[in-house]
Amino acid sequence: MARQKAISVKIATTKVIKALETKLAEIQKNKANQKLNEEKFSKAQEKYNKEVAKLALAQISKATDLSAHTRYNGEVNVSFSLPKGTLDLPTEPERDFETFHEWQYKEMIEEIENAIRILKMTDEEVVSTSTYNAIARYL
Repeated sequence: MARQKAISVKIATTKVIKALETKLAEIQKNKANQKLNEEKFSKAQEKYNKEVAKLALAQISKATDLSAHTRYNGEVNVSFSLPKGTLDLPTEPERDFETFHEWQYKEMIEEIENAIRILKMTDEEVVSTSTYNAIARYL
């Protein structure tokens, strides 16, 4: 089995700073839009669920494993299975955004801002490997 060689590159400090600033702006934008994105996704998911339910109810005569339960709060929970190929499902909505908790956003923003501040103070033209490894997940 061949042994892999380590990658050895030198990246200009200015390029790293620019990339971090771009990522910082992206994270701040995502943070500001997260509630709106979540609401849009939730509505799309609800619409999808209703479409699937409508299609499934039209095929209820083919159902197996039919069960109904009354929950403690009076809600009725009905579930059933349909054989494979019974339904042509619509495309399920997908998240096209990342979601984080408030503390995660705060942590990422602080870490990137600190890295940018430190890199702007250096006289080095290239970023060291250890510095690059510390910030690589944001690039």
